[in-house]
Amino acid sequence: MAGNARSGGRIVVDCLRRHGVEHVFCVPGESYLEILDALYDTRDEIAVVSCRHEHGAANMAEAYAKLTGKPGVCLVTRGPGACNAAIGVHTAFQDSTPMVLLVGQVPRRFRGREAFQEVDHDRVFAPLAKWAAEVMHADDLGHMLGRAFRIAQLGRPGPVVLAIPEDVLRESSVAADAEPPAIDHPQVPESDMARLRAFLEEAERPLVYVGGGGWTDIARSQFRAFAEANNLPVMCSFRRHDIFDNDHPNFVGEMGIGPDPRLVARVGEADLILAVGTRLGEMTTQGYRLFDSPEPRQTLVHVHAGAGELGRVFRPAFGIFAGPAAFAEAAAALAPVDGTRWRAWVEDARRNYEDNATPAPTAGALDLGQVMQVLGGRLAANGVVTVDAGNYSGWVQRYVRFRAGQRLIAPTSGAMGYAVPAAVAAKIAAPERMVVGCVGDGGFGMTGQELATAVLYGAAPIIVIFNNRMYGTIRMHQERRYPLRTIATDLVNPDYAAVARAHGAHGEAIERTADFEPAFDRALESGKAAVIELRTDAEQITTRATITELRKTAADGR
Repeated sequence: MAGNARSGGRIVVDCLRRHGVEHVFCVPGESYLEILDALYDTRDEIAVVSCRHEHGAANMAEAYAKLTGKPGVCLVTRGPGACNAAIGVHTAFQDSTPMVLLVGQVPRRFRGREAFQEVDHDRVFAPLAKWAAEVMHADDLGHMLGRAFRIAQLGRPGPVVLAIPEDVLRESSVAADAEPPAIDHPQVPESDMARLRAFLEEAERPLVYVGGGGWTDIARSQFRAFAEANNLPVMCSFRRHDIFDNDHPNFVGEMGIGPDPRLVARVGEADLILAVGTRLGEMTTQGYRLFDSPEPRQTLVHVHAGAGELGRVFRPAFGIFAGPAAFAEAAAALAPVDGTRWRAWVEDARRNYEDNATPAPTAGALDLGQVMQVLGGRLAANGVVTVDAGNYSGWVQRYVRFRAGQRLIAPTSGAMGYAVPAAVAAKIAAPERMVVGCVGDGGFGMTGQELATAVLYGAAPIIVIFNNRMYGTIRMHQERRYPLRTIATDLVNPDYAAVARAHGAHGEAIERTADFEPAFDRALESGKAAVIELRTDAEQITTRATITELRKTAADGR
């Protein structure tokens, strides 16, 4: 396209098209009007999803990338708009999700004067993104955008932030667009796989730990074949349940917040840990206490796409620099070892999982464990569940079994306000799939207005609100450390079913276990975005404890 003068805004949109972008999520701003104007001409190729808040828009882009495997693209205005989007950028960074955030910036001649809404975005986002930069000339837009998409996908995926001054977007250029980057995923050397096999040969109590991003459907299938062939017990890291079929006899649970204590003990008893894709971060290692640091007692083989993650906290006996897809392909082709010698180890771990995933009766007329079992049973074979931060998520993560073909999309960053925009984005990206968003009343209060975005674009996720009228996670910590001195955690909430109907969505509220399934059916049959409010008993603060029990434990410890 060299020789054809185009505005900077047109160059940006042409680059998005060349990189295969089909959806962008935004809150419109005057600082990037030229991009919006160019998107008008490509609206049959690139769907523009206009959101109610940049927090929601960034979360939508991040969730879209998780579901599709393609970089999510978000457009926001300068200053306040970019700062609002920072939560989604941080989530993409911690969750290793490819994402490109484009920020309209003040004109170049105003820079450095603290102009209206001026922020030095590359400095603000430097610790939150893989790369943050400002484009100073229209001639550089094609190159910089190409670099942004490459960096977002290369190695350990993550977010990239580009600020573009509005006068650069109005500037004309005859520069050619950069070609879409070829993202190389090198194969794992045969010598690395041979060494891994030798570690497996020597093991008596192996345990596989999978997590991270970049898991394609093919990679999941190939990794399952590897685990089956070697009869390996597999656990998933925090909020990555969907990597391995939870109904498979080799699946033994999830290591996140409030895990089965027996699984925690089993990690300590293992003599070989094969960690694939997971960073071995704080949540997935129970505050970095699962392994001795820097030298784990167990033999640790760590596989990761980011070379900097190998040995960052725990020094592995052997590190393999590879992404999940490349490793799974090599692992599926590896000659299996004799896994019969640890059969009892696997079967016992599986029994523990089955026991932990079977809900015991809880306080109140609405039994969340039973409700989640119903949800798991009704979830379509290709269904998607999005989850927010909060104690309520323990019921989803403990009692909903994610089977092959189903997806869990949730922020390992622990950011609130994720589930609703993520569910909207998932339904926009894949309207043929059943999408259920699970959110607490606190999280819904932050981004629940994106229900209006769902209605605007005809997306029909089902949003399940767990309403216990408080910030449950913080209340739990207060009850543990400062019992009977709780403050700032109570919430006064609206009638969420009425809120849904006011938006043009379907809305219901239930207070009994038996009412959930028929309400879920009606939500599906409505064909619209829907809200089901679960009015829960605040006493049942977690899947494992009540407020009364927490207070007693705290009193006994004094």
